[in-house]
Order: sequence, then C-alpha cells, then structure tokens
Amino acid sequence: QVHLVESGGGLVQPGGSLRLSCAASGLPFSLYSMSWYRQAPGKEREFVASIRSSGGETNYADSGKGRFTISRDNAKNTVYLQMNSLKPEDTAVYYCNARLSNARYWGQGTQVTVSS
Repeated sequence: QVHLVESGGGLVQPGGSLRLSCAASGLPFSLYSMSWYRQAPGKEREFVASIRSSGGETNYADSGKGRFTISRDNAKNTVYLQMNSLKPEDTAVYYCNARLSNARYWGQGTQVTVSS
C-alpha cells in the first residue's frame, strides 16, 4: 500500500522559511516524478513545484520561482520543498504527489500558515 506522509508545516511570520518533507513508502520511489501542490481555503488545488525521478529537472509555478526549491533524496524516499521569503498568500494546505504513467498518489497534506 502506498503512503505519502507530509510534514514540516506550521505557522510562520511573513518573510520566514519552512521546509516541507514528504516521506514515501510502498512504491519504487526513484521511478516516480514528485510534485507539491497546495490548496488555499475556497480555492482549487494548484501546482507548486515538481521534480523528475532522476532529480535532474525541476519545474515551478510562477508564484514560487526564486523562493521555493524542490529536491529529493531517493535513498530516503523523501521529497522536500524549501520555502523562503514566505508571504501570507502562501497560506494553504500543501500536498505531496507521486506520479508514474497513469499511477498517481496523494498525501494527506500539511498546513502552512503565514501570518504575523
């Protein structure tokens, strides 16, 4: 059974940083492309960042370019999202996603709140 478990969310002041982690189990992690999505209250889930299975190619939504960095450690079956210079509009539940061909899995999400 596939499990994706996010952690690292919390309350942070504007301008602060957080590092989210997503630990995967039950799947050949190194073969999967990994992504982060987020969903703010009353809004649709949106793409944040992705990283290919090899870790060699990353993509970011415009909202996070220059502030967010996605990375992965295939030895630890974990993907990370380093978020710097956080803004109140970054407040959302952040979800981890694993994708390989037609297979797609989601974590349960971790809350990030940016507020003074």
